[in-house]
Amino acid sequence: MTIKRAIILSAGQGSRLLPLTQDQPKCLIPFSGKTLIEWQIASLAANGIDDIAVVTGFRTEKVEAALTAIPGVGIRTLFNPFFKVADNLGSCWIARGEMDRDFIILNGDTLVSPGIVAKLIAESSEGITVTVDIKDAYDADDMKVHREGGRLMAIGKRLTAEESNAESIGMLAFRGNGPRLFLAMVEAMMRTPEGVQNWYLKAINAIASEAVVGTVSIEGMEWAEVDFPADVEAATALTAKWTA
Repeated sequence: MTIKRAIILSAGQGSRLLPLTQDQPKCLIPFSGKTLIEWQIASLAANGIDDIAVVTGFRTEKVEAALTAIPGVGIRTLFNPFFKVADNLGSCWIARGEMDRDFIILNGDTLVSPGIVAKLIAESSEGITVTVDIKDAYDADDMKVHREGGRLMAIGKRLTAEESNAESIGMLAFRGNGPRLFLAMVEAMMRTPEGVQNWYLKAINAIASEAVVGTVSIEGMEWAEVDFPADVEAATALTAKWTA
């Protein structure tokens, strides 16, 4: 079964990339002839995903203008008015109306190939499935995962080295009852005192304690997270390879 809808979380500025993001969000950084978000949409569209909601925030008018120039895909934007003070759980709450069917969610700073999207769609058998990579070691900034077999048991940056045996790449699939479970947890967490300060993967961690959350490994496949200046060079090299 295919998935036709995607939600891209692109509200942030990307302050760790300043001055590159002084007047543009990092989703508009160009890599080998396309912006980051154009690469994302191309990979989604190559897998039949033609219904895409993009949550915007910083310099939303620039993102909206860039998206209107992308043909062949139905794209709409959802403005997050509290992007300056919120983490990405708030962006998920803004997009809650899009969670009424199967969908993929993708962080706005993650470059993925069409093959990675295809693997997630083909192998996501649970209501919620997290795409993970496997490395020899994980650092403090990695969104670390502890899994047993293919089941996700815990996810978070604070997992210890001993607990960590995978890393979330920032792309998840929701099928069947998955959208309902996720939406309910997002709304419940938004009602807590911490509210918008939470990561949406904290909701996934909470769900994993009560229900089965699956994982799909893309070990050996190439992807990139654009978060720090060094990542820009690596992402440029990767997209140049894809272009060639």
